[in-house]
Amino acid sequence: MSAHYAARLTGRGVVALRPAVGAPDGAATAKAFLHGLVTADMDELSPGAAAAAALLTPQGKIAFEFIIHARPDGEYLLDTPAGIAAELQKRLMFYRLRAKIDIAQRPDLAVIAVWGDPGRAEAAPDAPGAVADPRWPALGWRAIVAAGEVDAIRGRFAVADMAAFEAHRIGLGVAELSRDYQPGEVFPHEANLDQLHGVAFGKGCYVGQEVVSRMHHRGTVRSRFVPVTIAGPAPEPGTPVEIAGKASGAMGSSAGAAGIALLRLDRLADALVDGRLPDGAVRSGEATLIPLRPAWATFAWPGEDRAG
Repeated sequence: MSAHYAARLTGRGVVALRPAVGAPDGAATAKAFLHGLVTADMDELSPGAAAAAALLTPQGKIAFEFIIHARPDGEYLLDTPAGIAAELQKRLMFYRLRAKIDIAQRPDLAVIAVWGDPGRAEAAPDAPGAVADPRWPALGWRAIVAAGEVDAIRGRFAVADMAAFEAHRIGLGVAELSRDYQPGEVFPHEANLDQLHGVAFGKGCYVGQEVVSRMHHRGTVRSRFVPVTIAGPAPEPGTPVEIAGKASGAMGSSAGAAGIALLRLDRLADALVDGRLPDGAVRSGEATLIPLRPAWATFAWPGEDRAG
């Protein structure tokens, strides 16, 4: 048996886009349709690979977040939170207009995550259609398979459940829609899509692109989701966070003593004294939070200038 863990992500659903029957060059149409809507560069997505992406509001906030799986036959499968899959299908239908594309939910398909030790490089797992998670290598791999095949595939690995994967994701500090924030609440930079390969800044227009581009080039991002260590009872998602007594963000999801929180990094920097954060400076509910620099971060971390 493989040393990898495998879990069916029961909180994820699948929305499929494929050429309509009889559509000329339907695959190219589906690709162009997504390219003009989402934050990913569809021209860079090869068949058999995956891309992280979002569909934004016109004001530039995340309405839907998903991983796009490009199938060799020209079909695109969007791995997205199950609770908003129907709304995602509806929104895509709204934008479809005359495009010769079929857009449908696929309850016959299941999303599987396969992962191992984040600190050790490992070969791709023996799972049909497995692709590297496009956000961060330590997350592992994703596969979309027929629901009836899940048990047989999971049997090749150390069987886990969605809660185990959630703990893995939270430990890596990767925020997700519906788990850490809700539609229309945050900008892509706040959810770290700019850090986790979810925004292609070199592509052309898409919904909300002007706002995202302006934030990126002006460097006006003050808040980001970051991993935190929790001392005390874990706050519920959405519980306000205070830094040195000032409202400075909100708690996301948690697993044990590990969590994710949206924090005002400028206020975190202000709270540092001689490169140290005073005990109890960051609080949420009855808990004290200790912010951690995520391994994938390329943005400046508060206190690094003081430490230097």
